[in-house]
Amino acid sequence: MPLPSQARVQIVRAIEKHVRSKFVNLAGVDLDQWSQAIHSQLAEAIEAPVQVFEDVVRGALSGLKSSHTGFFHGFQNRLLPQHSINATLVKCVRANGRWVFNDVFPEGPADRGGIQSGDVLLALNGVPVQLDSTPHFQMGHTHKLSLTDVEGVHMREVAIEVPLRKGTKQRPPIVEPKAVTSELLTQHVGILRIPYFSGTAGMRFGQELAHVITGLTEKGADRLIIDLRGNIGGSLGFAVLASHLCSDVRPIGYSVTPQALNKGYNKGTLPKVRMPKNRMELLLTLGSYAFRDKSVVLMTQGLGRQAFHGRIAILVNEFTHSAGEMVASFAAENRLAVLVGTNTPGNVLGAVNLAVGYEYFVRLPVFGWFTSNGTCLEKRGVTPDLVIERDGENCGSKDEQLKAALRAIA
Repeated sequence: MPLPSQARVQIVRAIEKHVRSKFVNLAGVDLDQWSQAIHSQLAEAIEAPVQVFEDVVRGALSGLKSSHTGFFHGFQNRLLPQHSINATLVKCVRANGRWVFNDVFPEGPADRGGIQSGDVLLALNGVPVQLDSTPHFQMGHTHKLSLTDVEGVHMREVAIEVPLRKGTKQRPPIVEPKAVTSELLTQHVGILRIPYFSGTAGMRFGQELAHVITGLTEKGADRLIIDLRGNIGGSLGFAVLASHLCSDVRPIGYSVTPQALNKGYNKGTLPKVRMPKNRMELLLTLGSYAFRDKSVVLMTQGLGRQAFHGRIAILVNEFTHSAGEMVASFAAENRLAVLVGTNTPGNVLGAVNLAVGYEYFVRLPVFGWFTSNGTCLEKRGVTPDLVIERDGENCGSKDEQLKAALRAIA
């Protein structure tokens, strides 16, 4: 759609205002220099096609040197595969450097279309897939995919229907994965697959999680594998999952607002807030911090002893983001689980979507996140106890990470 030059100026000014007032600047970027840069870049894109303008804004936001920045229209079609078809892709040496499906989220568009981990993507809608950039899948469309295995022997075609989603202030325009699924792997081992922490405050996720955990334990599971590979983050539901990993009330980590970061703070004096167990507790907690700085220590719920405590493994990889990294770091720091997989990327901040006009939104991190011992995971990530690669030469092979997790809790 057309976007007049004056509208572009207003959008950039709104972004600049939000950055000045709300952005948590952990990297210490000089915001005066950043503002000059974005206006200079805008001058080059003031009359350019809309897509060029959007790319310029996204490029300028990358200058903030922070995760959780983004710029999107309410109807957006340039999303990563995990946000559109609910699957991740990696390049595979064994498949001549082609894109291979890695994490396929249960009940997502890719899964419903018959995609499996290890499938090699040859063509999209009849066009050979480019190897220099991650394939994108448009929302509201049905896509035809040409696939094979890593040996290039078994070729087939499948269709994937991607529903249309509109972005709002509450969430980006993504296809939300099913938050949690489960199954009994052996007589005593249950697995939870959690690609997303659903809901704004985690209440809905908490109910779903409690239901599936109860189902597994009633079937005799006293060991648990939590699969966070590909997890795209989400809500405070991660704190509910953290609460299931231990019996007592203990700190998960703490948030720091831009105001506290600029003024200086003492983590020992930050208020301790227990993750709410129900909507009433949530409303009371939100009310008590309505007019106060929201730098707090987030505590577990104290759910009591569970049969699988002491025999938990957590799977992570380079696609485990944000809230997924938060719960993984909590488990590692407190030695509550064995972490298996590959290093997470270190995208660990709290972000919001802010309207900037003309149905556009900017996504900015508004608080920093630190583990309970004061470690900032941003740009650092979480390193597993057992590092096992699954991409590169190992793509398409059997799930060695899952096998290692099973051995770790045997």
